[in-house]
Amino acid sequence: MKISNHKKQILLAALGYFSSVAILLSFVYWFLKNEGFSEVNFLMAVLLVLILAGGWGYIISSHVLAPKAELDANLSHLSSEILHELNIPVATIKANVSMLKKHLQKEERSLKRLERIEASSDRLERLYEELVYSIQKEIHPIEKEDVNLYHLLHERIEAFESFGRNSFHLDVDEMMIRVDRIGFEKMIDNLLMNAMKYSDKTSLISVVLDGDVLTIGDEGVGMDEAELLKVYERYYQSDRKKEGKGIGLALVKAYCDDEEIEIQIRSKKGEGTRVLLDLGRVHV
Repeated sequence: MKISNHKKQILLAALGYFSSVAILLSFVYWFLKNEGFSEVNFLMAVLLVLILAGGWGYIISSHVLAPKAELDANLSHLSSEILHELNIPVATIKANVSMLKKHLQKEERSLKRLERIEASSDRLERLYEELVYSIQKEIHPIEKEDVNLYHLLHERIEAFESFGRNSFHLDVDEMMIRVDRIGFEKMIDNLLMNAMKYSDKTSLISVVLDGDVLTIGDEGVGMDEAELLKVYERYYQSDRKKEGKGIGLALVKAYCDDEEIEIQIRSKKGEGTRVLLDLGRVHV
Protein backbone atom coordinates (compact mmCIF):
# COMPACT_ATOMS: atom_id res chain seq x y z
CA MET A 1 0.00 0.00 0.00
CA LYS A 2 1.35 3.41 -0.97
CA ILE A 3 1.81 6.03 1.72
CA SER A 4 1.03 9.61 0.73
CA ASN A 5 3.73 12.25 0.95
CA HIS A 6 1.86 14.02 3.74
CA LYS A 7 1.70 10.83 5.83
CA LYS A 8 5.38 10.21 5.19
CA GLN A 9 6.16 13.69 6.48
CA ILE A 10 4.12 13.04 9.63
CA LEU A 11 5.86 9.69 10.25
CA LEU A 12 9.31 11.20 9.72
CA ALA A 13 8.46 14.12 11.99
CA ALA A 14 7.20 11.77 14.70
CA LEU A 15 10.34 9.63 14.40
CA GLY A 16 12.53 12.72 14.63
CA TYR A 17 10.63 14.00 17.66
CA PHE A 18 10.78 10.73 19.62
CA SER A 19 14.46 10.33 18.75
CA SER A 20 15.11 13.83 20.10
CA VAL A 21 13.18 13.08 23.30
CA ALA A 22 15.15 9.84 23.73
CA ILE A 23 18.41 11.80 23.44
CA LEU A 24 17.17 14.30 26.03
CA LEU A 25 16.21 11.50 28.42
CA SER A 26 19.66 9.98 27.94
CA PHE A 27 21.14 13.35 28.87
CA VAL A 28 18.96 13.45 32.00
CA TYR A 29 20.17 9.98 32.97
CA TRP A 30 23.81 11.03 32.44
CA PHE A 31 23.29 14.27 34.37
CA LEU A 32 21.70 12.58 37.36
CA LYS A 33 24.27 9.79 37.35
CA ASN A 34 27.19 12.23 37.40
CA GLU A 35 25.71 14.99 39.58
CA GLY A 36 23.87 12.69 41.94
CA PHE A 37 20.15 12.39 42.37
CA SER A 38 18.47 15.16 44.31
CA GLU A 39 15.17 16.94 44.16
CA VAL A 40 16.80 20.10 42.76
CA ASN A 41 18.77 18.23 40.10
CA PHE A 42 15.71 16.24 39.10
CA LEU A 43 13.53 19.37 38.76
CA MET A 44 16.23 21.14 36.73
CA ALA A 45 16.56 18.16 34.38
CA VAL A 46 12.79 17.81 33.94
CA LEU A 47 12.41 21.55 33.29
CA LEU A 48 15.16 21.44 30.67
CA VAL A 49 13.56 18.44 28.96
CA LEU A 50 10.14 20.12 28.92
CA ILE A 51 11.51 23.35 27.43
CA LEU A 52 13.58 21.63 24.76
CA ALA A 53 10.93 19.02 23.92
CA GLY A 54 8.22 21.69 23.72
CA GLY A 55 10.29 23.96 21.50
CA TRP A 56 11.36 21.13 19.22
CA GLY A 57 7.79 19.83 19.05
CA TYR A 58 6.56 23.28 18.02
CA ILE A 59 9.12 23.49 15.22
CA ILE A 60 8.27 20.02 13.89
CA SER A 61 4.50 20.55 14.11
CA SER A 62 4.86 23.83 12.20
CA HIS A 63 6.59 22.01 9.34
CA VAL A 64 4.01 19.21 9.38
CA LEU A 65 1.09 21.67 9.35
CA ALA A 66 2.60 23.78 6.56
CA PRO A 67 1.29 21.42 3.81
CA LYS A 68 -2.19 21.77 5.33
CA ALA A 69 -2.02 25.54 4.93
CA GLU A 70 -0.80 25.08 1.36
CA LEU A 71 -3.69 22.69 0.68
CA ASP A 72 -6.18 25.26 2.01
CA ALA A 73 -4.71 27.87 -0.33
CA ASN A 74 -4.94 25.45 -3.26
CA LEU A 75 -8.58 24.70 -2.45
CA SER A 76 -9.29 28.43 -2.35
CA HIS A 77 -7.74 28.83 -5.81
CA LEU A 78 -9.69 25.77 -6.96
CA SER A 79 -13.03 27.29 -5.93
CA SER A 80 -12.22 30.46 -7.90
CA GLU A 81 -11.33 28.37 -10.95
CA ILE A 82 -14.62 26.46 -10.70
CA LEU A 83 -16.63 29.68 -10.53
CA HIS A 84 -14.64 30.99 -13.49
CA GLU A 85 -15.49 27.93 -15.58
CA LEU A 86 -19.15 27.66 -14.49
CA ASN A 87 -20.01 31.28 -15.25
CA ILE A 88 -20.52 30.93 -19.02
CA PRO A 89 -22.83 27.86 -19.19
CA VAL A 90 -24.90 28.91 -16.18
CA ALA A 91 -25.44 32.38 -17.65
CA THR A 92 -26.41 30.83 -20.99
CA ILE A 93 -28.99 28.53 -19.39
CA LYS A 94 -30.57 31.34 -17.38
CA ALA A 95 -30.78 33.70 -20.36
CA ASN A 96 -32.29 31.12 -22.71
CA VAL A 97 -34.81 29.81 -20.18
CA SER A 98 -35.99 33.38 -19.63
CA MET A 99 -36.43 33.86 -23.38
CA LEU A 100 -38.26 30.53 -23.75
CA LYS A 101 -40.89 31.65 -21.26
CA LYS A 102 -41.68 34.66 -23.44
CA HIS A 103 -41.52 33.03 -26.88
CA LEU A 104 -42.47 29.39 -26.35
CA GLN A 105 -45.20 29.64 -28.99
CA LYS A 106 -42.58 30.18 -31.71
CA GLU A 107 -41.57 26.58 -32.26
CA GLU A 108 -38.52 27.07 -34.49
CA ARG A 109 -36.90 29.65 -32.25
CA SER A 110 -37.77 27.65 -29.16
CA LEU A 111 -36.10 24.60 -30.64
CA LYS A 112 -32.89 26.53 -31.27
CA ARG A 113 -32.88 27.82 -27.72
CA LEU A 114 -33.46 24.32 -26.41
CA GLU A 115 -30.45 23.19 -28.40
CA ARG A 116 -28.40 25.91 -26.73
CA ILE A 117 -29.62 24.76 -23.34
CA GLU A 118 -28.68 21.20 -24.22
CA ALA A 119 -25.20 22.32 -25.29
CA SER A 120 -24.78 24.23 -22.04
CA SER A 121 -25.92 21.19 -20.08
CA ASP A 122 -23.24 19.17 -21.82
CA ARG A 123 -20.75 21.84 -20.82
CA LEU A 124 -21.87 21.59 -17.18
CA GLU A 125 -21.38 17.83 -17.32
CA ARG A 126 -17.88 18.40 -18.62
CA LEU A 127 -17.22 20.89 -15.83
CA TYR A 128 -18.24 18.25 -13.32
CA GLU A 129 -15.62 15.94 -14.79
CA GLU A 130 -13.07 18.74 -14.56
CA LEU A 131 -14.04 19.32 -10.93
CA VAL A 132 -13.43 15.66 -10.13
CA TYR A 133 -10.13 15.89 -11.99
CA SER A 134 -9.06 19.01 -10.07
CA ILE A 135 -9.82 17.39 -6.72
CA GLN A 136 -7.97 14.21 -7.69
CA LYS A 137 -5.01 16.31 -8.81
CA GLU A 138 -4.75 17.79 -5.31
CA ILE A 139 -4.60 14.27 -3.85
CA HIS A 140 -2.24 12.48 -6.23
CA PRO A 141 -0.45 13.08 -9.55
CA ILE A 142 -2.59 12.68 -12.69
CA GLU A 143 -1.35 10.01 -15.09
CA LYS A 144 -0.39 11.26 -18.53
CA GLU A 145 -1.82 9.67 -21.67
CA ASP A 146 -1.13 9.71 -25.39
CA VAL A 147 -3.48 12.14 -27.14
CA ASN A 148 -4.08 12.91 -30.82
CA LEU A 149 -3.57 16.68 -30.95
CA TYR A 150 -5.63 17.21 -34.12
CA HIS A 151 -8.65 15.30 -32.78
CA LEU A 152 -8.50 17.11 -29.44
CA LEU A 153 -8.31 20.56 -31.04
CA HIS A 154 -11.05 19.74 -33.55
CA GLU A 155 -13.32 18.63 -30.69
CA ARG A 156 -12.67 21.76 -28.63
CA ILE A 157 -13.17 24.09 -31.61
CA GLU A 158 -16.49 22.39 -32.42
CA ALA A 159 -17.60 23.09 -28.85
CA PHE A 160 -16.77 26.79 -29.21
CA GLU A 161 -18.37 27.01 -32.66
CA SER A 162 -21.65 26.06 -30.99
CA PHE A 163 -21.68 29.56 -29.47
CA GLY A 164 -22.37 30.85 -32.99
CA ARG A 165 -19.80 33.59 -32.59
CA ASN A 166 -16.34 33.67 -34.18
CA SER A 167 -15.16 31.55 -37.10
CA PHE A 168 -12.13 29.28 -36.63
CA HIS A 169 -9.28 28.19 -38.87
CA LEU A 170 -7.62 24.90 -37.87
CA ASP A 171 -4.35 23.96 -39.60
CA VAL A 172 -2.90 21.08 -37.58
CA ASP A 173 -1.46 17.79 -38.81
CA GLU A 174 -1.84 14.47 -37.03
CA MET A 175 0.47 14.54 -34.02
CA MET A 176 0.58 12.51 -30.80
CA ILE A 177 1.40 14.17 -27.50
CA ARG A 178 1.72 12.71 -24.00
CA VAL A 179 -0.02 14.98 -21.51
CA ASP A 180 -2.52 15.28 -18.72
CA ARG A 181 -5.48 15.28 -21.13
CA ILE A 182 -8.11 17.17 -19.14
CA GLY A 183 -5.56 19.75 -18.04
CA PHE A 184 -4.49 20.25 -21.66
CA GLU A 185 -8.12 20.66 -22.76
CA LYS A 186 -8.71 23.23 -20.02
CA MET A 187 -5.64 25.14 -21.16
CA ILE A 188 -6.85 25.18 -24.79
CA ASP A 189 -10.35 26.20 -23.68
CA ASN A 190 -8.96 29.16 -21.76
CA LEU A 191 -6.89 30.30 -24.73
CA LEU A 192 -9.82 29.99 -27.15
CA MET A 193 -12.14 31.75 -24.72
CA ASN A 194 -9.68 34.63 -24.34
CA ALA A 195 -9.36 34.89 -28.12
CA MET A 196 -13.15 35.12 -28.45
CA LYS A 197 -13.56 37.42 -25.47
CA TYR A 198 -11.21 40.09 -26.79
CA SER A 199 -12.16 39.83 -30.48
CA ASP A 200 -14.96 41.12 -32.63
CA LYS A 201 -17.74 38.56 -33.11
CA THR A 202 -17.02 38.27 -36.83
CA SER A 203 -13.22 38.04 -36.63
CA LEU A 204 -11.21 34.89 -37.32
CA ILE A 205 -9.42 32.82 -34.68
CA SER A 206 -6.61 30.64 -36.03
CA VAL A 207 -5.09 27.49 -34.55
CA VAL A 208 -1.94 26.52 -36.44
CA LEU A 209 0.79 23.93 -35.86
CA ASP A 210 4.24 24.68 -37.29
CA GLY A 211 6.67 21.92 -36.39
CA ASP A 212 6.23 21.48 -32.64
CA VAL A 213 4.89 25.00 -32.06
CA LEU A 214 1.14 25.43 -31.72
CA THR A 215 -0.10 29.00 -32.23
CA ILE A 216 -3.51 30.32 -31.26
CA GLY A 217 -4.05 33.76 -32.77
CA ASP A 218 -6.82 36.33 -32.83
CA GLU A 219 -7.48 39.68 -34.50
CA GLY A 220 -8.71 41.32 -31.33
CA VAL A 221 -7.85 44.39 -29.29
CA GLY A 222 -4.38 43.16 -28.33
CA MET A 223 -2.23 44.25 -25.38
CA ASP A 224 0.55 46.74 -24.83
CA GLU A 225 3.88 45.97 -23.12
CA ALA A 226 2.63 46.98 -19.66
CA GLU A 227 -0.27 44.52 -19.89
CA LEU A 228 1.97 41.73 -21.19
CA LEU A 229 4.20 42.04 -18.11
CA LYS A 230 1.23 41.32 -15.81
CA VAL A 231 -0.71 38.90 -17.96
CA TYR A 232 0.20 35.76 -15.95
CA GLU A 233 -0.70 37.26 -12.58
CA ARG A 234 -3.64 35.53 -10.91
CA TYR A 235 -6.74 37.76 -10.81
CA TYR A 236 -5.09 40.37 -13.05
CA GLN A 237 -7.71 41.76 -15.42
CA SER A 238 -6.38 43.98 -18.19
CA ASP A 239 -8.30 47.17 -18.83
CA ARG A 240 -10.06 45.99 -21.96
CA LYS A 241 -13.64 46.66 -20.83
CA LYS A 242 -14.48 42.98 -20.51
CA GLU A 243 -15.82 41.15 -17.48
CA GLY A 244 -13.97 38.26 -15.92
CA LYS A 245 -11.99 37.06 -12.93
CA GLY A 246 -8.62 37.36 -14.65
CA ILE A 247 -7.38 33.86 -13.83
CA GLY A 248 -7.45 32.22 -17.28
CA LEU A 249 -3.84 32.86 -18.32
CA ALA A 250 -2.60 32.17 -14.79
CA LEU A 251 -4.09 28.67 -15.15
CA VAL A 252 -2.56 28.29 -18.59
CA LYS A 253 0.91 29.27 -17.33
CA ALA A 254 0.67 26.93 -14.33
CA TYR A 255 -0.27 23.99 -16.57
CA CYS A 256 2.51 24.76 -19.06
CA ASP A 257 5.05 24.89 -16.23
CA ASP A 258 3.85 21.50 -14.93
CA GLU A 259 4.05 19.92 -18.40
CA GLU A 260 7.30 21.72 -19.37
CA ILE A 261 5.55 23.40 -22.29
CA GLU A 262 7.23 26.68 -23.20
CA ILE A 263 4.68 29.46 -23.68
CA GLN A 264 5.11 32.85 -25.34
CA ILE A 265 2.55 35.60 -25.80
CA ARG A 266 3.02 38.11 -28.60
CA SER A 267 0.58 40.96 -28.82
CA LYS A 268 0.20 44.46 -30.17
CA LYS A 269 -2.47 46.94 -29.25
CA GLY A 270 -5.16 47.04 -31.90
CA GLU A 271 -3.71 44.15 -33.93
CA GLY A 272 -4.47 41.06 -31.87
CA THR A 273 -2.67 38.44 -29.80
CA ARG A 274 -0.80 35.22 -30.57
CA VAL A 275 -0.08 32.53 -27.98
CA LEU A 276 2.75 30.15 -28.93
CA LEU A 277 3.06 26.75 -27.24
CA ASP A 278 6.23 24.71 -27.81
CA LEU A 279 5.08 21.07 -27.60
CA GLY A 280 8.51 19.60 -28.28
CA ARG A 281 8.84 18.04 -24.82
CA VAL A 282 5.41 16.38 -24.93
CA HIS A 283 5.60 15.24 -28.57
CA VAL A 284 5.56 11.43 -28.64
